[in-house]
Amino acid sequence: MIHEKEIVSYIKELVTIPSPSGYTEEAIAYVAAFMKRNHVSYQLTNKGALLATIQGKDQNRHRLLTAHVDTLGAMVKEIKPNGRLKLAMIGGFRWNSVEGEYCTIHTVEGKAYTGTILIHQTSVHVYKNAGEVKRDEEAIEVRVDEAVKSQAETEALGISVGDFVSFEPRVEVTESGFIKSRHLDDKASVGILLHIIERIQTGAISLSHTTHFLISNNEEIGYGGNSNIPDEVVEYIAVDMGAIGDGQATDEYSVSICAKDSSGPYHYKLRQHLVSLAKAHAIDYRVDIYPYYGSDASTAIRAGHDIVHGLIGPGIDASHAFERTHISSLKHTANLLAHYLQSDLVV
Repeated sequence: MIHEKEIVSYIKELVTIPSPSGYTEEAIAYVAAFMKRNHVSYQLTNKGALLATIQGKDQNRHRLLTAHVDTLGAMVKEIKPNGRLKLAMIGGFRWNSVEGEYCTIHTVEGKAYTGTILIHQTSVHVYKNAGEVKRDEEAIEVRVDEAVKSQAETEALGISVGDFVSFEPRVEVTESGFIKSRHLDDKASVGILLHIIERIQTGAISLSHTTHFLISNNEEIGYGGNSNIPDEVVEYIAVDMGAIGDGQATDEYSVSICAKDSSGPYHYKLRQHLVSLAKAHAIDYRVDIYPYYGSDASTAIRAGHDIVHGLIGPGIDASHAFERTHISSLKHTANLLAHYLQSDLVV
């Protein structure tokens, strides 16, 4: 039913499209082109997200699955006197997780310049305390790959305050089945949903209920999936990464089913239903609690939508940093979604 290698191909294409929150038009255009090729009806929202709809057997009570195409990134905060750039964060990460990373500066005129994210005191031959410097917005800067030595010379390139900065994904698929890349949060899940839609359109998956697929574009800043939810939707599942670390059940090889995150518990009956489906179809799963996490599903609840909400996804190691998952996790997540979409509602 599921072809995980096709999911990987979508992920590889998606992660190479720059799309920090607020700069997602190209990534959304990629998804829109996919919908057109697969003859799926969709609309673009005023906030820049994409909502696709596929009819199911029951057209009165609907489901919605969402994944987000926006990623972590930065914005030019200041052009320094030496021509280098200070940054402001987009999304929640730590500066040390992007130190040494290649990046691209996207100007308002449509030009793109490459650079490297470094601390100002990088050279150990000059700065004795290079290893002790606090990695924060004061120490971190972008070394632009152009012959600039002053603020005026950098501005002459067209670089200005407010320009978006994207991080190099460095995607790699290993022979052992690992996918290593930045932005697997949440482009791994977007790739899964695209494959699910493809399988629906070929008849491999039948929908028990009309289902909407919301590709949101502001999740990393907290309000991606709280609007454009059709009135008929009664069940809403966010497909997002499972968090891995000490004390977590989630791993890189199974589908993670979230019981609770920082927003509170997810719907108990829906969680039970997902677990039952996983057991019935020999899907490797883990139930987990994500202590410092929120999803588009919890955002929708906060916005006042009367829905049953859930959260599942592939396990992603080193979230919001140098991320990695395994192809088996993608497969188990996609299989659970496929069986879920063919099952009855829980309410």
